[in-house]
Amino acid sequence: MWFRGCVERRVTAFFATVAARGGGWIWGPTDGRWHAGVAIGVTAVAGLALAATLVITSQRGSLKSPWSRRRRKHALTRQQWKGLFAPNGRLRDGGVKFLKKVRSGGIDPSIRAEVWPFLLGMYNLDSTEAERNNIRATKRKEYMKLRKHSRRISTMNNNGGQDLKGTAKNNCMERPSFDENHGSFGSKENSGDGNTALQMHDEGSGSNAGLPVSDKTSPSNLSNMEEEDKSSITHVDEISGESECSDSGSSTHEEPESLPTFSALGESMENDANVNKVASAKEDATQSRRASEDFATWQRIIRLDAVRANAEWVVYSPSQAAVSEDNAIKSAVAVGLKDYDHLEPCRIYHAARLVAILEAYALYDPEIGYCQGMSDLLSPILAVMEEDYEAFWCFVGFMRKARHNFRLDEVGIRRQLNIVSKIIKNKDSHLYRHLEKLQAEDCFFVYRMVVVMFRRELNFEQTLCLWEVMWADQAANRAGIGKSAWIRLRAPPTDDLLLYAIAASVLQKRKLIIERYSSMDEIIRECNSMAGHLDIWKLLDDAHDLVVILHDKIE
Repeated sequence: MWFRGCVERRVTAFFATVAARGGGWIWGPTDGRWHAGVAIGVTAVAGLALAATLVITSQRGSLKSPWSRRRRKHALTRQQWKGLFAPNGRLRDGGVKFLKKVRSGGIDPSIRAEVWPFLLGMYNLDSTEAERNNIRATKRKEYMKLRKHSRRISTMNNNGGQDLKGTAKNNCMERPSFDENHGSFGSKENSGDGNTALQMHDEGSGSNAGLPVSDKTSPSNLSNMEEEDKSSITHVDEISGESECSDSGSSTHEEPESLPTFSALGESMENDANVNKVASAKEDATQSRRASEDFATWQRIIRLDAVRANAEWVVYSPSQAAVSEDNAIKSAVAVGLKDYDHLEPCRIYHAARLVAILEAYALYDPEIGYCQGMSDLLSPILAVMEEDYEAFWCFVGFMRKARHNFRLDEVGIRRQLNIVSKIIKNKDSHLYRHLEKLQAEDCFFVYRMVVVMFRRELNFEQTLCLWEVMWADQAANRAGIGKSAWIRLRAPPTDDLLLYAIAASVLQKRKLIIERYSSMDEIIRECNSMAGHLDIWKLLDDAHDLVVILHDKIE
C-alpha cells in the first residue's frame, strides 16, 4: 500500500506540472518537438503504478486471514490454547482473548475437538476443569437415555405399534428438551402441540429434494426409563437386548409425567387441568401413536440421507477413515442401517453415526424432528468429534439457532432472507433496484445458503473456517461480552455473521447479476454454481466490512 501511494503521488505531481505549463501535449519550449524522454518517463511511471496494483491485488487474494486489511492472524494453535487457561482450568479473562483469536484466524485442526464444545455451548466459557468433567458425565448419560428410547420406539414400530399407550405410561424416562425462551436445553414439565418440520428446499441443486414429513405431535407421556450402565460405549449403539422398565407399585397409580412440546410461538403449553380424564387418556394414546408414526418417518428419511452422505470428510479424519469393515458393519447393524453394501467401511461407519445422533436429536427436539439438510450440518461435526455424545451436544448447540431453518412455517427462514435483503438494499441500491425489477428482492435465491449455512457452496475446510468464526461471534453474545471488548476489531460480534457473508457473496456478483440476468431462476443457478469458487477469507473480509458499516441499521 505504501509503495502504491508513493507512485500515485509522483504521478499526480508530474501531471500537475504538465497542467501548469499549459496542459495537453508536452512540447519543447521553442521548437514544438515531442520530448521522447519525458514520454518514456510517463509510460514507465504508469507501468510501475499498474504493476504495484496487480501485486497488491494478488497478495490480497492469497491472504488467509478473515480480516485481510489487518496484519495476517494465524489460527489458534495448541500451545496458545493451553496458555489461555488458569491453573484451575478456567479460561482467563472470561474467554475474550480466546474468542478474538478464533474470530480472526480460526482454529488449528488438531485441537478442534477440544475447542468446539466451548464455542457450541456444551461448556460455559467460565467453567473449571472439574465442572467440565461433571458436565461430560451428565451429558453422556442423557445422550444414552435418548438412544435407549430411540431403540424402544424402533422396537414398537417393528412390532406393529402394539400397546403404545401402555408403553408410554410405564416408561420412566425424563428426556432433556429445548427451552427456546432461554436459548438452552433442559427438562421441562409442560405439554402441548408441536408444529410440523420444515421440508428441505434445494432449488436447482444436484441433491434430492426434501421428502415430505407428516404433521406431527410431540411425543407425550413418555416416562423415565431405568438407567442402564453402558460406560464402555462411546460410539454407536452396542448390539444388545434392552432391559424393561421397572414396574413399581406407585407407577401404576400415578399420572404419567408430561413432556414438553412447542406452540406456534415456540413456548411450552400447560395441560388444561379441567380436561376430562377420559378424554385426556384418549388424547395420550393418540399422541403416542402419532409420535411413533412420526419417528418412523424421521427414521426413514434419516437413513436415506445417511447412506447418501459424501466422503469429503475422510481426508480430514484419518482415524475414522481407517475403521475396520467389521466395526463398520457392527455399527450399522446396531442402528438398523440397511442398503449400505455399496459403501466403503468408513462411509458405513459415518452413516451409522449420523443415524444414531439424528434419531436422538429428533426425540430431543420433537418440534423439529428431522428434515433433510440437517445431516449436512451434522456430518462435519462427526468428522471432528470422535465421541458420539460430544458430537450430539455440539450439534445441539449448533441447532440452537439453526433449528429455525427447519420449521415448516419458515418463519426463521423468512426473517433471515429479510435481513440479507436489507443488507443488499443498504449497501447497493442499484443492485437492489435490479432485484426489484426481477421480483427477487426477497432474496429467495439464497435459500439454500441460509438453510445449510454455506455447506454446499464451500469445501469441507472452508465450511469449518466460516462456522468457527460464526460460532465465536455467537459465543461472545451468549457470554454477554460487550462491544468494548471488540473495539480493536471495529465491529461487535453478531449472531447473523452468516447472513452478512451471504449478502457479501451476492454483492461480489453484482455486475454479472445486473448486466446479464433477467430472472430470479438465472440468479438461483448462479448462486448454486458458486460451489468451489468462493474465497472464504475474502468472503469473511467483505462480510466484516458490511458488519462495520451496517450493523447499527440492520440489527
